Amino acid sequence: MHALSTFQAALDAAGISFIERGWLSANNTLILGDGPSALVDSGYCIHAQQTVALVRQALGGRTLDLLLNTHLHSDHCGGNAALQAEHPDLQVFIPPGHAQAVEDWDPVELTFEPTGQACPRFTHQAVLRPGSDIQLGTQRWEIHAAKGHDPHSIVLFQPDQRILISADALWENGFGVVFPELEGVSAFDEVGATLDAIEALNPLVVLPGHGSIFTDVTAALGKARSRLEQFVKHPEKHQRHAVKVLLKYKLLEWQKVSKEVLLQWTRNTAYIRRFIPEQGNELHQARLWLDELLVELERSGALRMENEQVLNS
Repeated sequence: MHALSTFQAALDAAGISFIERGWLSANNTLILGDGPSALVDSGYCIHAQQTVALVRQALGGRTLDLLLNTHLHSDHCGGNAALQAEHPDLQVFIPPGHAQAVEDWDPVELTFEPTGQACPRFTHQAVLRPGSDIQLGTQRWEIHAAKGHDPHSIVLFQPDQRILISADALWENGFGVVFPELEGVSAFDEVGATLDAIEALNPLVVLPGHGSIFTDVTAALGKARSRLEQFVKHPEKHQRHAVKVLLKYKLLEWQKVSKEVLLQWTRNTAYIRRFIPEQGNELHQARLWLDELLVELERSGALRMENEQVLNS
């Protein structure tokens, strides 16, 4: 059977509708069948009503029973509150590491404030424990720890159809920023261990947190390991990459902003502030540093500048 028809048959058997989003909102995976209907991840808050509408259409009149968050970065859980309002009996499952922070609603511990992002408050009813499994639609899915990008992240694997919902642990061309490293916590080894664990699962098809569905897992793992090796050898490259990702993400949200407002945002955002040069005239150094980053991002096609305005592209 042709590769395309093979993986589509696997998705059909698992009752999966894959909703590919942009980079501001994580992809959504809807799972239907004889058991509980479930959505994996809910996008960013400014797209929340779009998420609700997309899920409503995909449900085709059914009720959404479960919402699972692979991890609690704002682009994966920003639609939780809106979906809870739409589906009053919705059960929200989150990784256990941040359960207390959700109960207390601690935006620092949940990384919303340190990243300069937002997430409306939501509640959870249960946790996703690595090593266990859960009924989603017609089939049972395994829950696996996926530390690295986030210390509490999980991935979901359906062993019969060999489908992996990989979140930000593996994309077709890499993986998500390793956020613990921005806090001075070593986590590159955990990224490597997660890639090894994914390889051992031997998935047929991967549904990533960002980007398109892919089937060439060997190639994706090779790219991810090569990228990881570069970051291990040159951690400053990862730091600079992370700062540019956070800048681009905020620009995706704002679309247009003055350089002065963007500068103030960087100085107020913990995950970025620590990398701004402090020697000499701090404000002058910060402006030079930001200008250099913006030039690099413009050169890569990620944005464009008009006078003192920064625009998404």
